[in-house]
Amino acid sequence: MRALAASLFLALAGCATLPATPPADRVESRAPTDTGDTRIGRGATRLAAPHAGLNGVRALLDAREAFVARYLLALGADRSIDVQTYIWRSDTSGNLLAEALWDAAERGVRVRVLLDDANTSGLDDMIAALDAHPHIEVRLFNPFANRTWRLGDLAVDFGRVNRRMHNKAFVVDNQAAVVGGRNVGDEYLGADTPVAFTDLDVMAIGPVVPEVSSVFDRYWNSASAWPAAALLAPPPQGTLEATRRRWAEHRQRAEAVRYLEAVRKLPLLAQMMAGTLPLDWVAARVVSDDPAKVLQAGGRHGSPLLPALEEAFGNARHELQLVSPYFVPGRGGTDKLLAITARGVEVSVLTNSLAATDVGPVYSGYARYRQELLRGGVRIFELKPAAAPPGTDDDDVRRGSFGGSTGGSSSASLHAKTFAADRSRVFVGSFNIDPRSIALNTEMGLVLESPALAGLLADAFRDTIPRDAYEVRLEGSQVVWMDRTAQGELRHTRTPETGVLRTLWMGLLSLLPIEWLL
Repeated sequence: MRALAASLFLALAGCATLPATPPADRVESRAPTDTGDTRIGRGATRLAAPHAGLNGVRALLDAREAFVARYLLALGADRSIDVQTYIWRSDTSGNLLAEALWDAAERGVRVRVLLDDANTSGLDDMIAALDAHPHIEVRLFNPFANRTWRLGDLAVDFGRVNRRMHNKAFVVDNQAAVVGGRNVGDEYLGADTPVAFTDLDVMAIGPVVPEVSSVFDRYWNSASAWPAAALLAPPPQGTLEATRRRWAEHRQRAEAVRYLEAVRKLPLLAQMMAGTLPLDWVAARVVSDDPAKVLQAGGRHGSPLLPALEEAFGNARHELQLVSPYFVPGRGGTDKLLAITARGVEVSVLTNSLAATDVGPVYSGYARYRQELLRGGVRIFELKPAAAPPGTDDDDVRRGSFGGSTGGSSSASLHAKTFAADRSRVFVGSFNIDPRSIALNTEMGLVLESPALAGLLADAFRDTIPRDAYEVRLEGSQVVWMDRTAQGELRHTRTPETGVLRTLWMGLLSLLPIEWLL
C-alpha cells in the first residue's frame, strides 16, 4: 500500500498543469459582417424581405434533418463557418461533417471550431490534422493539460475541469445558424445506434444570427479557449492522409449512404437560396452564459442565462411545459415550480425514465423531489426507452415529432431541452433544469415568440407524450407509473423496465451529497 501510495503521489506530482492564460500570440478573430452577397446571404435576404425585423426559424425535430441542415449549410458556405459543440464523435456523422468542413476550407472558407475538451480523448490526431489546414483553426475550451492521462487533471485540478462548455451552435457566413441541444455524433443525428437521443434544434436566419455569432466570438476569444496547436503535438507524418482515408472509408458505409441520401432528398439549401424555404417568422433573442462562468466559484455570478429564462417562462399565466432530460430541480427550482402551480398554471414536465436515461445518478437527484412536485400539482412524464418505432420514412423526415425518430435504434433517450409558455413562447437550447447547467456548465439557446412551435410542444404533451412516456402519479404516498398501451392502461408500482438492483442503487445514490454535481 505504501508503494502504491508513493507511485500515485509521484504520478500526480508529474502531471502537467495548465498555465493561467492562453499563449500571448493567440490572435483574436470575429465573425465577418459583410456577408450579404454570399449565396446563403442572398437567399436569406429574399426570404426575409416581406418580414422586416423578424427571424425565419425552422424546427429540426428529426435527427436526420438536423444532420442535413448542418451538412448543406457547410456545402453552401462562401466566407465562414463557426462551430461550437460539447461533443464531436469520430463516427459516421462526425466524419462526414469534418470532411465537409475540410472541403469548405479547401474552397477558401474560414473555419473556426470550438470544442469543449471533456470529450476529445482519442481525437487529438484528427484535431491536429484539421488545425493544420491554413483555413481551419481549432480551439479547445477549458482544456485538459494531460492529453493521455486525464485522470491526472481530475485528481489535481478537479474544480476547474469539472466546469464545461455545453453550448451548441453551427453558424455559416453569419447568415444562418443551427442552435439547440444536439451534439455531433451518430446517436444525436439519427444513425442506427443501440441508443438514440430524441432532441431538438432550430435553424434560423435573420437578426438573431449575428447575436449567435457574437456569443461564439465571446467564447472563441475568451481566456478558456486554447488554440489546439498550443496543446497538441504537430500531426505525425501521414496523419492527414490517414484522416482522409478514414473519411473515404466512412463514406462507403451503409449509414453514410443513408445520410447522403437524406441530403439529396431534402432541398433545404436549394430552397433557401431560391427564397422558397418554408419558415416560421418570429421575434427571437439569444440567451447565453458568460464564458467566464467556468472560472468562477459562484453559480449565477456573471451568468445572465438563468435569470433570462426565469423572466421569460416564470410568469406563465395558463400553462408551462418543460422538457429536460436531466431534471434535478433542487430546492429552489422545486419551490418555484410549486409557486407557479399555486397560481393556477398547469405545469407539465417530461424527463427520462430510469430505463431511458444515460446518466443514472441524475435520476436519483430528480426522484428526491418527485413526490413533492406531484403533491403540488405538477404533472410529470418519464420517457419510455422504446418511445419511437424503428425506421425513418420520408414523411418522418419532413414531419418530425417531439417523440423523435430513432432510425434503426433499439432504444430512445431524451436529450432535448425546450420549454414553452402559454402556447406563445418557446426556448430551444442546451440548458437542463439541473445544478450542473445552473452553476457549473455554460449554456445557450434561443427564446422564440413562436405560437406555432410552442403550440406544437403543448399539443405533444396532450397527444403523443402520454403515449410515449409513463405518466407519474401519486396515490397516497405511493408513486405509480401509468403506461398507456394498445392493450389498455397499465399501472406500475416500481420503476418500469428496471431491475431491482438498479432501483436500489438509485436509492442509495439519492442519500449521497452529490446533487451539486448532477
